[in-house]
Amino acid sequence: MLSRNRKARYTAPLPGIGRSTFAPRDLLAEALAGMLQRPARSALTMLGTVLGVGAFVAVLGLTATASSQIDSRFNVLSATEVTVEDIAHEQNEFADAAFPDDASDRVERLNGVRHAGVLWTVRPRQGATELAVTAAPVGDTGGEALNVVAAAPGALRAAEPRLSQGRLYDDFHTGTRQRVTVISSGIAARLGITTLETEPAIFIGGQPFTVTGIIEDVQRQPDVLLSVLVPQTTAVELWGRPTQGARMLIATDLGAARQVAGEAPTALRPDHPEYFKAVPPPDPKSLRTSITSDLEQLFLLLAGVCLVIGAVGIANTTLVAVLERTGEIGLRRALGAQRRHVTAQFLAESGTLGAFGGLIGTAVGTLAVLGVALIKDWTPVMHPVVLATAPLIGLVTGVVAGIYPARRASSVQPAEALRG
Repeated sequence: MLSRNRKARYTAPLPGIGRSTFAPRDLLAEALAGMLQRPARSALTMLGTVLGVGAFVAVLGLTATASSQIDSRFNVLSATEVTVEDIAHEQNEFADAAFPDDASDRVERLNGVRHAGVLWTVRPRQGATELAVTAAPVGDTGGEALNVVAAAPGALRAAEPRLSQGRLYDDFHTGTRQRVTVISSGIAARLGITTLETEPAIFIGGQPFTVTGIIEDVQRQPDVLLSVLVPQTTAVELWGRPTQGARMLIATDLGAARQVAGEAPTALRPDHPEYFKAVPPPDPKSLRTSITSDLEQLFLLLAGVCLVIGAVGIANTTLVAVLERTGEIGLRRALGAQRRHVTAQFLAESGTLGAFGGLIGTAVGTLAVLGVALIKDWTPVMHPVVLATAPLIGLVTGVVAGIYPARRASSVQPAEALRG
């Protein structure tokens, strides 16, 4: 039966009179009445759309917010790092190591350079790939095979280590070829070193080295945490110069990395700058694009799944409503409602459900972005286009979901419905 609050104004198609009409105001009233008739079911039906639209808004908002954070962190750390590789052997197979002895001094004189130093992996004279490192004098054949890296003091400073104990070796140790070493906390634990108060020594290839510092963490070149670090002059004296694989780590001021990368090869070897390959930091825009693209593809897929679930829920509920209200539909048809009027009524109901779900989902997604930004102490970034588009997505989802139930309702024959 038609309730008193649901008065649809139909004009019966009488001879000589125009076709029946269904005013937009009445259409909206019918849609709201259909939702309010069963509010709990309508709320559960909207839940899928709320989740889908909310995920859509939250994903794009969090992605935009995270992108700005990626840019700032990239600029602070990665944009100030330059690596110079020795490729002399590729240019000339008879060329020796390209880095001069005063490589650090030459590069540190460039504008914008804070620290610079050469480092390479030490290879023993016998041709083995690694040196035996022990906490006792057991010789070359005992102990644990660990990576040993010869590093200039400038290279250590450029890596920005955080010490847990002791200190880094400096230019004095390098100039006097001291047998000192710096190790990570992980290697210290493996070698049984817990404190530097007793001035512990380790044996690298059977040669004693005093541990001057233990590194807890580094900002750059995390691979050094897996290596035993020794002064480059000491490494040259014991194991010879590197034949290839040497590189220079440079820490620059913000904005100077690309300029330094262009000047460093000439500063190192004016006669053969082609012996070096300077690697500047990647463009932050390309880095952000690649990261945000992966995030958007992943989470927008999840948002799409939520929208599909919401659409199925709306379609199912609208179809159930059609079956429950077969008598009502037949009575409307008997009073003059045409098939398009019935179709419009149920499309309006499903579209209204989707629109309300889109509005609520937009609010939920926006609150999620603001909450995460507040917890992380970020600056929230929301594009107005996303906020304007999200409710429309909910509306379209509802309308698309209601197409089949609306067509099913419009196919109900008045006589059969009233007879049932």
